[in-house]
Amino acid sequence: MGLDDKIKNAAQDVAGKGKEAAGKATDNERLEAEGQKDQTAASVKKAGENVKDAFK
Repeated sequence: MGLDDKIKNAAQDVAGKGKEAAGKATDNERLEAEGQKDQTAASVKKAGENVKDAFK
């Protein structure tokens, strides 16, 4: 994966953390769950990057 992909994944993780925090602060379960989903997606992508990097 390129540097651009790593930056996008990191940004998605940070955005997810922000959504989760905002959801907790406003007692909005949907927003909190959406933030957790974004973080999970970023983690899966990062794991895929690590596997690809290991084979280089």
